[in-house]
Amino acid sequence: MAVKIRLKRMGAKKRPFYRVVVADSRSPRDGKVIDTLGYYNPLNGEIKVEEESAMKWLKNGAIATDTAKDVLSKSGIMTKFHEEKRGK
Repeated sequence: MAVKIRLKRMGAKKRPFYRVVVADSRSPRDGKVIDTLGYYNPLNGEIKVEEESAMKWLKNGAIATDTAKDVLSKSGIMTKFHEEKRGK
């Protein structure tokens, strides 16, 4: 089973709000999720992601989509993950 870290769209029309989630790659965008890591609000640029959970999923082989990777980079998690990966 391929697991991905991706965004789940929430919010009203013209007022997007996204949750950063871990889901099976075969499930639909707004379908069943395995774990919720945090949220991203593009209207005011607010990002909140649980660092420990995100690091755990990345270490276990979850692949982040391009947009999720950008969100994780802005919160500093991707750089920390790459530093730990390099340190091994």
